[in-house]
Amino acid sequence: MDIPNIFLMGKDSQAGTYVLRIRLKEDTELQFGRFKKGKLISLPAGDYTYVGSALSEKGATSLARRLVRHATRSGDKPPHAIRDEMIRQFRECDLGPPDPLPKSGKKLFWNIDFMLDLELTEIINVIAIRSPERLESTIAEFLEHNADTQIIEKSLGANDAPRYTHVLRVNADNTWWASIANDMQENFLSHPNDTVT
Repeated sequence: MDIPNIFLMGKDSQAGTYVLRIRLKEDTELQFGRFKKGKLISLPAGDYTYVGSALSEKGATSLARRLVRHATRSGDKPPHAIRDEMIRQFRECDLGPPDPLPKSGKKLFWNIDFMLDLELTEIINVIAIRSPERLESTIAEFLEHNADTQIIEKSLGANDAPRYTHVLRVNADNTWWASIANDMQENFLSHPNDTVT
């Protein structure tokens, strides 16, 4: 059982909460910016999940702009392979502005930026709920307590909501990711039939 590369739920809103599936191709060690005073964190190769939100209806903190920013690397590094598909699909469902690329390039700021800037990583899937409702902490808690996820470092990626960890290692296959998409649709979307894929 598979899910589309980009799985969008909900309609109309330009804001939302999302889960990224990130694949790390090789074992590495990484400083996530100033997280834990720049502590070097060991990351084994494999899949990771990141929960985030972008709760503005316009501007840099709208859903489309935030997701396209995640799929962009700094400097002249190539973007994530999924970025062109994101832009095309967002245009088709009227999510975000016609040109959602970062206006002045990408500067690394959030914990997750440091991981996504590595050319060893690729965003494989995006699961997003279009809604202005604050769901980030609820979804992060839900994933943190899942038997197939593992905390690498407590509170990692959770600057805005430090009670939970937003970057988790995932030891599961495509079926797990499809079930997470279904769970999000059933448990966190106000109208579960509002799905755009």
